[in-house]
Amino acid sequence: MKVAIIYNQDRTAVINTFGMQNKEVYNPKTVKLVAESLEKGGHNVSVIDGNMNVIENLQNFMPKVVEGETFGMVFNMAYGIQGESRYTHIPSLLEMLGIPYVGSSPAGHALALDKVITKIIMQQHQIPTPDFWVFSSAKEDMQNVKYPVIVKPKMESVSFGLKVARNETELKLAVEFVIREFKQQALAEQFIRGREFAVGIIGNSPIETFPVLEIDLNGDPDAIQTAEDKQKKPRAKICPALISEELAQQMKEYSVQAFRALQLRDFARVDIRVDENNRIYLLEINSMASLGRTGSYVYAAKMHGLEYSALVNKMLDVAVVRYFTKDEFLDEQENTDAELPLSIKIRGFLRSHEGQTEKLLSQMVDLNTHVRNIEGVNQFGNILKKQLNVLNFQYQTFPQVEVGNILLFCNNATFDYDILLLGNLDNTTKIGQQEYFRHADQKYYGTGIWEHKGGLMTMLLAMQSLRFSRILRKTKIGILLTSDDALQGRFAKEIIENTSRKAKYVIGLHGAFLNGGIVTSRSGSAVYKCSMNLKNNEQAENVPQSVQAFSRLMIAYTELSDKDAGLLISPSEIKLNSNITDSYAHGEAILSVRFNRNEQIDFIDKKIRKLTPAKIKENVHFQIEGEEKRPAMEFNSQTETFWSNLNELARKLGIRLRKEHRWSSADIAFCPHDIQRIDGLGPVGIKDFKKMEYILKHSLIERATLLALTLKRLSKV
Repeated sequence: MKVAIIYNQDRTAVINTFGMQNKEVYNPKTVKLVAESLEKGGHNVSVIDGNMNVIENLQNFMPKVVEGETFGMVFNMAYGIQGESRYTHIPSLLEMLGIPYVGSSPAGHALALDKVITKIIMQQHQIPTPDFWVFSSAKEDMQNVKYPVIVKPKMESVSFGLKVARNETELKLAVEFVIREFKQQALAEQFIRGREFAVGIIGNSPIETFPVLEIDLNGDPDAIQTAEDKQKKPRAKICPALISEELAQQMKEYSVQAFRALQLRDFARVDIRVDENNRIYLLEINSMASLGRTGSYVYAAKMHGLEYSALVNKMLDVAVVRYFTKDEFLDEQENTDAELPLSIKIRGFLRSHEGQTEKLLSQMVDLNTHVRNIEGVNQFGNILKKQLNVLNFQYQTFPQVEVGNILLFCNNATFDYDILLLGNLDNTTKIGQQEYFRHADQKYYGTGIWEHKGGLMTMLLAMQSLRFSRILRKTKIGILLTSDDALQGRFAKEIIENTSRKAKYVIGLHGAFLNGGIVTSRSGSAVYKCSMNLKNNEQAENVPQSVQAFSRLMIAYTELSDKDAGLLISPSEIKLNSNITDSYAHGEAILSVRFNRNEQIDFIDKKIRKLTPAKIKENVHFQIEGEEKRPAMEFNSQTETFWSNLNELARKLGIRLRKEHRWSSADIAFCPHDIQRIDGLGPVGIKDFKKMEYILKHSLIERATLLALTLKRLSKV
């Protein structure tokens, strides 16, 4: 199942800074721990920042149920960024988007976060809670207050702003502090001398309680646990608490009653004080109990028999069962395929190396590799040599004069491989148009990052994963990196044909579009250059006649297009210069042809040449030159077999794939049509018409895992 963890990290990604700013944050290490736990549970996990970009990032990651895919889930760890009822912000958004999630509803969070409402509801349900008073100003009448009291913000957690007031003077100062610092009412609550406890809750039907946990106050009945204690120097915990079974059972019953009364779901933690006469008082209930390893909820869960990973996955399970039937859930989750445990190992490895991945990807993207920048292309090749050398790959060089060198790698000295990975080192971007690497939210940007460099990064990650899993040496893998993709394989064609004949499978490393497309077919390409020149310039009326003839010819070319037949013809780079006074006219155009069936090229070549007249009435001369550049990669039974196996594996991993035809041509078309070949195994992203490229960060791990397991499966390891 796809699981998106949402938490708050970047607090600047808002339209305006407005209202109360949240002080409660999750340590990124805890978020990483939750992600690793879910991956151990066999889930496909992405970590998403809960800021103004969250909808776009969820849209890019989550399954499209309206298109027939299985639901994904959000594991909500977002405390909110700013404003009121901040726990409700992400759940409300998810309700609108139609995405199921772990945790309480907006209504439940709103009730539990408002400590005053919580206490009123507890009183209505005969759940014991300390007496309380609410103040909007330090000038209000405080005569009825019974001291000592605990003063805290009405709608904060983690003991933020907690102060003890023993008289009216201290109470006024505490109320002023809360109103000034937290911009909300101050709650004064009767202080209960005695001991402090917590009860963890998980589940809905049934609701389970963890063993009662006691916060060790070192025998001091007047001690409290502050926010600093919880965050920096947590007090010791005793679990199960050393109390009578009757007292523990009563605490659990009150806690479950409060959980239900406040309409909470899935999990929570109830904070309790017990006075010196063993009378129980529920202080509050945290609807987003912390998953920090030192927290009381995690500690009590462990005493309940739930180690960290088991706890996290059970939290997800109870939410899934709440949304769906148990049978649906088990049908989706139960799978004994050995590839799934391996995927957990691979994903964990890749996630632990995200920092190194980003650093290397930045280095690759910032290097200009324009097809005519021979030094840059060769330098890029050297970076990959270094990375693959560590993985014990050997390499051969095919020297080139006009472009950078073509490289062939293999993980054995005899260059015997069953699988050939095909990528390219070059692109069409000159140094003046280079976009350098940047990381924004859940995306990586930069020249070539989607088109080819992200795919090469995916390949490296897959190889590193296989070596980490001790599988790489059992495979036979070749990697061919060309240096003239921008020239449509002018120099690499023969090398591609020869190297791919040795393989049973060929995998292209170009990027995938946002719909998760896998390229199962590609158009072939042909390029022609049409020129027109006015010969007889003695009469001015010949100028518009020649311009008209050239324009009509361009239209005639485009009318040869037949989309249904998979044939597109489009003039580009049209240059037309004419002058009536000086009586001259000259035109040039590049004719781009895309065809889906290789049998079409001879037919269209004849049509183009037949349409192009040699001359018109001795006044206008035409010339046409050009030919096929790359054949079409046609969909066939071999590709269908490859696609079916890949899609079945991706489905198990919770990765969305789509069959896709691309009108752009690629070097993989030079490979023999009778071997299994497929393209688009690079990361998910896009390249727009302005040549701005980006990839989705989570797709690097996704695609590297898929590629690694595909290589393992093809190698029959």
